[in-house]
Amino acid sequence: MKRILLPAGGAVVATGLLAAGLAGAAQARGDLATDPMARDSAQASSVASFWAAAGGAALRSASAYTWDAKDVRKVVSKGGVNPDGGPDSAAPIGEERQPVAKVQNVNLPKTIGKVFFVDGSGKFRWCSATSVRSNYRNLVATAAHCVYDTDGDRDTLANWIFVPGYYQGKAPWGIYVGKQAFTHHDFDVYEDYDRDYAFVTVYNGIAFDGAKQVDRKEYQRFSGPKRSWGKRYYLLPAKDVGRLGDNVGGQGVSWNQPAGGQVRSFGYPAAPHPDGDRPYTGVTPKWCHGRTTAKAVGAPWLKIQEHVGLKCAVTPGHDGGPWLRDYSNSRRLGYVNGVTSTFADQDANDRIDHITSPYFDGETAAIYNAAKNVWSGKIVGRDGELYK
Repeated sequence: MKRILLPAGGAVVATGLLAAGLAGAAQARGDLATDPMARDSAQASSVASFWAAAGGAALRSASAYTWDAKDVRKVVSKGGVNPDGGPDSAAPIGEERQPVAKVQNVNLPKTIGKVFFVDGSGKFRWCSATSVRSNYRNLVATAAHCVYDTDGDRDTLANWIFVPGYYQGKAPWGIYVGKQAFTHHDFDVYEDYDRDYAFVTVYNGIAFDGAKQVDRKEYQRFSGPKRSWGKRYYLLPAKDVGRLGDNVGGQGVSWNQPAGGQVRSFGYPAAPHPDGDRPYTGVTPKWCHGRTTAKAVGAPWLKIQEHVGLKCAVTPGHDGGPWLRDYSNSRRLGYVNGVTSTFADQDANDRIDHITSPYFDGETAAIYNAAKNVWSGKIVGRDGELYK
């Protein structure tokens, strides 16, 4: 779906490119907008092998999506939040049988990781994200600007994958290729950052075990993941590692919750503060803990009217990371009640000191409930062949 691009005070928020080889318009039903990503196992295999080639060189060379430092400003109070129904939630999955224990240190959730994509300039980028509960255990939650191309007149960003537990080019639980993106119609069409959240179904994880150089005939016969450079041909032995939720669990999701509640935010900050100080590397996840603002906050330069804020000094790269209510240290599970969308400098000292998230309401729940019921499937079969 081509967007009507609305100026946001010159803000540079995200860039992107339509996933390679994908065609077709987004579909909108009421508040829901859906967009295709990798349509079948062949396209998904190509995306996965793109990132895994050369020992994950593309993953290691990716950089955090970054905001223009001049667009980090002060958010303003807008009055109370407006639930559109009673509070509700969907429970998390994974590690349900572990005993509850009081733990002082924060155990990082297994569900978090990075989403990688190619932006409109061809640069390799990443944001933060988490696995969430779904009927097929195949769903990722992140910021919509980490899924949709808000800078170009196109739909989803190119070569989109999720890597839970990512570390220095390694994918300990496999690579999960995006199949279908779900967001609010107002973000998809009008880039309304009050709806800056997205849910993405992903194929089963795929793992690679090196590369095997072959001649052209063998390369042409093989139906699984493969890459060629010039006149050199390589097969990429691959295996299906199963569903995302079976491997790392999935956070719950909650909506219409009272503002001012305790949350923990998780993500991979990397960019410098506006003053140039760079306290984070983006290599390991960081977290913040506190109460969200009791009132909604707005960001006039992004036309935001109803976000909630959290005092937190993280920098971009944390984009898309989950805000978890009722987080259990022992189970490493909670309820996603927001995702990092914007960064603010409340005391005007050129240092980020707050982050904001869209308020999760009944319309958010409708998007989530539509996404959680969609099946995705496998990329490769038992012998590494493309799954059909």
